[in-house]
Amino acid sequence: MTQTKETGPFKGTAAPVKQRYFDPAHHVPFPLDYQLQQLVKKIKGKMASKPKEGDEYQIEELVMVDAIQRLGHEYYFQEDINAALRKWSKVEEGGHNLHDVALRFRLLRQAGYNVQADTFDNFKNEDGKFKQELCKDTKGLLSLFEASELNILGDEILDEAAYFTWNLLKSSLSNIHENAAVIIKTTLINPHHKSLPRLTAKKELPNFETSLNFLHDCSDTQDWIKEIQDLARTDINKAQITLQSETTQISKWWKELGMAEVLEHARNEPIKWHMWSSVALPSPDMAELRVELTKAISFIYIIDDIFDVYGKLEELILFVEAVNRWEYADMNGLPNYMKICLKALFDTTAEMSKKVYINHGWNAEGYLQNVWSELCNAFLVEARWFANERLPTTDEYLKNGLVSSGVYVVFGTLFSLLGEAKHLWNAHPEIVSVTGTILRLSDDLGSAKDENQDGHDGSFLACYMNEHDGSSDEIARECVVEMISDAWKRLNEQCLSHSPFSSDLKIAFLNLARMIPVMYSYDDNHRLPVLEKHMKSLLYEETNHTLSISNVGEL
Repeated sequence: MTQTKETGPFKGTAAPVKQRYFDPAHHVPFPLDYQLQQLVKKIKGKMASKPKEGDEYQIEELVMVDAIQRLGHEYYFQEDINAALRKWSKVEEGGHNLHDVALRFRLLRQAGYNVQADTFDNFKNEDGKFKQELCKDTKGLLSLFEASELNILGDEILDEAAYFTWNLLKSSLSNIHENAAVIIKTTLINPHHKSLPRLTAKKELPNFETSLNFLHDCSDTQDWIKEIQDLARTDINKAQITLQSETTQISKWWKELGMAEVLEHARNEPIKWHMWSSVALPSPDMAELRVELTKAISFIYIIDDIFDVYGKLEELILFVEAVNRWEYADMNGLPNYMKICLKALFDTTAEMSKKVYINHGWNAEGYLQNVWSELCNAFLVEARWFANERLPTTDEYLKNGLVSSGVYVVFGTLFSLLGEAKHLWNAHPEIVSVTGTILRLSDDLGSAKDENQDGHDGSFLACYMNEHDGSSDEIARECVVEMISDAWKRLNEQCLSHSPFSSDLKIAFLNLARMIPVMYSYDDNHRLPVLEKHMKSLLYEETNHTLSISNVGEL
């Protein structure tokens, strides 16, 4: 039996060793993993052969990068993509091919390059409006519309571009072939920047080559498109095996926790909650991090239900005081279900902190205790508002609502699990706050309440109408839509390269923002049909996995 030394802050903890949490390849059949490795190797070779012909840069290289990203497999080629985009960032801006200029702009901004939007001035007339001849350039319009989704505050030309392209493309739907109309409509509803390829790739695969050739000026893709599609099929199957393993672990943990039996009327959906983690941390080597993140997210939901459904105000005050003290022995006077919840929260936080120390060499427990305390205090503020029948101002509501949304708990958890540099700790970083704004306002914008809940939640809409005499629900909703749009611009800006956080953390919050519409699209029956469809596809549906022998590689 291996002995451990008490060298760290946790009894029995070995000296910290930097390591990966979990290697999902252990659970993946060797032939599948071998196929994936061979396909990645072959595609890398194709990417390396594309950069130049003489001194002329080839747009096909960017189309290839876009294809990989649209299927959600960029983590296999991050170094190759970074090298390609670093080269393209040095290419002189300008040009008169709208498709190519917009594609370069979008891919560079997605990668964190702060390229300037005035590159699109070339496509305006002297009167400052976009040229009318662009109306016939469908590929260019689609590319410009996709680029406009990367706008930041102050990018007025991209606001104009979004309006210009949206109206032209929408009006064209009735005058074009059905297949083309489907591609355009899909782009308008789900632009790539706000989509989650890991949820949609399986559905898009059968027509992916057709769609890609319609979107881009490059139709000579035959030497690499098949490999990318085969990689997608292989990776989807591998990801399904890994996800099934993760949900098994989550279900076992949740059952052993016993919260579902103690809180019969609270939400009992650990697999649904794991969908947040599965999109936030998409890399194949982050399986255990996803499981740990889901544990934290599960407690956010459960404690929210304790405040909304179960607790009396006097009990909730004692609950928050116990969280603030963070002492196992300090639970006197609490109902049994609260004691069970607190003990489980304390235990889970301690276990997570120990893992962080082992992997990254620093004690995260104090940081995690603080974010949980802050969350519970925000829940208590809302409980007091409701008990006193007080409607807060919009500023009060949103300031507290960002905390009660749980985003700062998610940040603290991700910051710790990813091993971010300790000196970068900030309880309320802007990238997290803007994601919380999108989440809180999107939740309030929905007309249906969460399924299986009988509790009471406030609403920004109600606060707005109370604060602005004579305003209607429609006016309040328009205000919220505009605020969400501005929050997305601020999120885009935070994802540029000047952010001090790792790319993994920035991608996590960008993906969480992308996931919000899926998690809050309730139907009239208080269910989430879009999410349920994605979960069924990711966990259970098979992918047509027909590979040509030439793509498997040599033994």
